[in-house]
Amino acid sequence: MSETLTTEDTLRDQDDKKVIQPFLRLSGLEPLVVRPETNFLNIGERTNVTGSKKFARLIREGLYEEALSVARQQVENGAQILDVNMDDALLDGEVAMTTFLNLLASEPDISRIPVMIDSSKFSIIEAGLKCLQGKCIVNSISLKEGEEKFIEHAMICKSFGAAVVVMAFDEQGQADTEEKKVSFCHRAYKILTEKVGYDPQDIIFDPNIFAIATGIEEHNNYAVDFINATRRIKQLMPLTSISGGVSNISFSFRGNDVVREAMHSAFLYHAIKEGMNMGIVNAGMLQIYDEIEPTLRELCDDAILNRREDATERLINYAETVKAKGKVIEKDETWRLGTVQARLSHALVNGITDYIEADTEEARQLYPRPLDVIEGPLMDGMNIVGDLFGSGKMFLPQVVKSARVMKKSVAVLTPFIEEEKLRLVEQNGGKVKAAGKILLATVKGDVHDIGKNIVGVVLGCNGYDIIDMGVMVPADKILQTARLENVDIIGLSGLITPSLDEMVHVAREMKRQNFNVPLLIGGATTSRTHTAVKIAPEYEHGVVHVLDASRSVTVTGSLLNKALKKNFLGEVTTEYDKLNESFKNKKSTKQFLSIADARKNKAITDWTGFVPVKPKELGVQVFHAYDLAEIAQYIDWQPFFISWELHGKFPQILTDEIVGVEATRLYNDAKDMLKRIIEEKWLTANAVIGLFPASRTADDTITVESPKGGKVNLESIRQQVKKAPGQPNYSLADFIAPAESGIQDYMGGFAVTTGNDIEIWLERFKQDHDDYSSIMLKALADRLVEAFAELMHERVRKEWWGYATEEHLSKEDLIKEEYLGIRPAPGYPACPEHTEKYKLFDMLDATENTGISLTESLAMMPASSVSGWYFANPAAKYFGIGKIEKDQVIDYAERKGWTVEEAEKWLRPVLEYDM
Repeated sequence: MSETLTTEDTLRDQDDKKVIQPFLRLSGLEPLVVRPETNFLNIGERTNVTGSKKFARLIREGLYEEALSVARQQVENGAQILDVNMDDALLDGEVAMTTFLNLLASEPDISRIPVMIDSSKFSIIEAGLKCLQGKCIVNSISLKEGEEKFIEHAMICKSFGAAVVVMAFDEQGQADTEEKKVSFCHRAYKILTEKVGYDPQDIIFDPNIFAIATGIEEHNNYAVDFINATRRIKQLMPLTSISGGVSNISFSFRGNDVVREAMHSAFLYHAIKEGMNMGIVNAGMLQIYDEIEPTLRELCDDAILNRREDATERLINYAETVKAKGKVIEKDETWRLGTVQARLSHALVNGITDYIEADTEEARQLYPRPLDVIEGPLMDGMNIVGDLFGSGKMFLPQVVKSARVMKKSVAVLTPFIEEEKLRLVEQNGGKVKAAGKILLATVKGDVHDIGKNIVGVVLGCNGYDIIDMGVMVPADKILQTARLENVDIIGLSGLITPSLDEMVHVAREMKRQNFNVPLLIGGATTSRTHTAVKIAPEYEHGVVHVLDASRSVTVTGSLLNKALKKNFLGEVTTEYDKLNESFKNKKSTKQFLSIADARKNKAITDWTGFVPVKPKELGVQVFHAYDLAEIAQYIDWQPFFISWELHGKFPQILTDEIVGVEATRLYNDAKDMLKRIIEEKWLTANAVIGLFPASRTADDTITVESPKGGKVNLESIRQQVKKAPGQPNYSLADFIAPAESGIQDYMGGFAVTTGNDIEIWLERFKQDHDDYSSIMLKALADRLVEAFAELMHERVRKEWWGYATEEHLSKEDLIKEEYLGIRPAPGYPACPEHTEKYKLFDMLDATENTGISLTESLAMMPASSVSGWYFANPAAKYFGIGKIEKDQVIDYAERKGWTVEEAEKWLRPVLEYDM
């Protein structure tokens, strides 16, 4: 069928036989023919767990029949197509989609209109296709995974007779400019019509509606790009349709329905004129364009058409003067009747920023000096926060919110303090009279800082002046800044094991340079014992291990109180001396095998008749801008709460008697931010995977055929602790077939990240004095990258390697690691030696393909990155190496071509003996 076929051509009669017009034809119980004269089609968006809190709650609670009322309301409000989406991390999407659509089919008043099956996971789409009568729409398919997968998905949709929404994605990411939108859509069109056999009228393009008026200049032209692309797509491919998620355009104004409704109507007014003929929109939340309040209509047009440089600012100012009609939940505002001091205290304790600027200014005019506001009511409020936190009546997320209020208030006062600076030189230099000045830094080679940032916030809330030097800070810079700023305490943080040596180095340098301030040690790999044995002996003026943020206030208070410091350090020194002595004199109750005997006790696999599954796709595959919505479905939420020092099993923690209320509030905040991350593309998820021929060429050596040619030897470590009879001493090499067996085996590697672009948002939060959002974003990026690793491993098992094609595991099963095979990561228990990452990154070209780089200590940048190996052997299991003896260290050094000292450096966490 010609791309240039006109409507007139289709209306002719030939030999008195009616020609079937090439219109988009859909149906539920009733047909829906989309003719040129058909008005814009409203696709009801509320039967979508990501678009309606009510619908999501009903589905999660299993109240499917009640959820039908949401669908019915959409139909009654004028929806002509019903969008059904079950993409939620807490749902089994396939079961939810099947259950709801089967129930919907029994409701004639709802099922009379066509359904749009909406999911980012194609297995959910397939489940929905099997349930529907009539002709539906699939939303969506795209080229993001390449042509082969695109064609595969399109063929399945075509076999069910479904029309398809094609998102403007390709392998490199999402189309965000006019040119990309047009070219991506045209490429997809040619594939669908020429290779799959799709009729042009059954193709619906979604050229991506993005949020405008966000405050980011690059976003200002998004609506114009969409409108122009719509016109060009319709000219180039006239029989296709144009759709989009209309509510995305106004996402910056969530919570303000007056402005959002006006923006939707204004956007559609312009887009429909250029060829947009359908869209996902709440049918009950649209105004008539001409009936929009004139001032608001002009402001919306200015923003949508990008007609003025200040369009965003003007629309934001207007938005603040209006409230959503009849949808404002009345808040308890009685606290606003108190004194300004009481109001500031209430805002700090409850983390309320709504009025902080006005209240701070009011207080400033009441006090002789702006500094008095900080030292008076603000510090009084923060003292209450500190007391509540210390007594367990407040939790960390609340404290971080309080810090945000404090910083915003101080930001208001800072310009006035600067004006007084000359007059206040003798009164603390124009700065806040702090309880003490503390320098915090993540040591050289390490990039992890969530814990450090939380400690800084908690200490800041207790009146301390915090100098946060960030990550990867070398010792000389730490000490130079400490001396320049005349700090009272230095705090070091680290997550990876090489950071422990760097902390020892800093302690030695502090001694060499004659420092006399206390040194705090914290981070995931640190411990009281390591601090006592390795760091404290290097520096005599106080070294203290801090377990977590909640302990930091007590420790710093004791160190900076002259009356308490001597006794406190005396107790710590006595304790650490005992730990050191105990460590040196300890006699392990464990028995160790020689490395030769440990190898004799390796895991025995009967390789006779064993046929490894050959990967369907050998070599390296790269994925750019992977769909964050799909990744989010794999999030394990329990570690998220632990990062905020809220402990408990998820989801039970949400109803916990002690922390449940705050955990629920934190979870809701996280879900809100996660939605923004996904919809506004805050982060970019990149991945690379590789599957390679491999064989075991020595007891603990795996030889891999590199995609670059040649062979790479991967060296593993073996457990040496003497086991009970019948229990093997494992090494990762045990899970690969030996070369002498003649069996061709395989293994894989991966590197994934969700940390690209995060710095843009962290800087924005920093400028807005918003530690809460900053820490929240880092915590979510960490959860997303772990989810990404889980998702990619599942796809490897089921698709690219294909050794578990029939796997059907729930999210809980994945968290419990009930899948076949393992994905151990260098630096973790089964392979604790970090330098093998160099080989992994080289084979995968990981830095070029994902943007992940390695520090000199082998930490990955961005911090929200994960890398590791894939093993498919059914006998493969996760294990920990435990401690090893010196004979294996010597053996490992020989295999790596190192000195024994180099091997000891990288194997230090697993050494049984004291160096």
